Amino acid sequence: MFPRLEQYNPQWLHASASGGANSLLLAEWLTQALDLKPGMKVLDLGCGRASSSIFLHREFGVEVWATDLWFSVDENRQRIQDAGCADAVHPVQADARNLPFETNFFDAILALDSYMYFATDDFYLSYLARFAKPGGIIALAGAGLTNEPEGDVPDHLKAWWTPDLWSLHSAPWWKRHWEKSGIVQIELADNLPQAWQYWRDWHQAIAPGNTLEIEALETDQGRCLTYTRVIARRDPDAVLEDPILSIPADYTYKPLLRP
Repeated sequence: MFPRLEQYNPQWLHASASGGANSLLLAEWLTQALDLKPGMKVLDLGCGRASSSIFLHREFGVEVWATDLWFSVDENRQRIQDAGCADAVHPVQADARNLPFETNFFDAILALDSYMYFATDDFYLSYLARFAKPGGIIALAGAGLTNEPEGDVPDHLKAWWTPDLWSLHSAPWWKRHWEKSGIVQIELADNLPQAWQYWRDWHQAIAPGNTLEIEALETDQGRCLTYTRVIARRDPDAVLEDPILSIPADYTYKPLLRP
């Protein structure tokens, strides 16, 4: 199912791990439904150790801005250079809510197992979309849920579940969350078949001591936990308001109390 991934050395993959999912597996799954062409400008948002950025350039010839807040830009620059991609993969250390890019700059904005960390509120998409060209791609792939929980966390997941996991959502939730903004047109929202097995296998390879998550996945067997993919395009007719960064102060003294 992932022939591009099979070309890469498992030792390199494990050394480049930056999260709970195999970013190259997610990148290949996501790009199977995209039409990336050489020379396109791509934002890899929340790229971790930039292995997905290297993959995107090598496989599709796109120019990539490998952007992450948590991981060292110097380490990523060295990894990119060692992979022979220094001319086309640009490491950037930046907060997803304070991006240093021009508006209408990217042909595609991709987020691989990262979007849920910073973008579940109702305002973020309107901020992010301004960096995509009109008609440009905005897409995510990562950990998610098959359905939104009704009430409490399922009993078989309670031992593993932490408050931050409420940021995981289902494909229909993401579809509705993006559609209601009026900013994008949804092209695809689905789940990866047998995702729990890929998720478990990755943890067994890079973090075998994480028995709590591995056991949760094996008990769940895809009932609740999955990988979710959502692909949209910025609506060329959507009006994006400039973000409010400050409000001018015009203080005029008035007595505090009545005479």
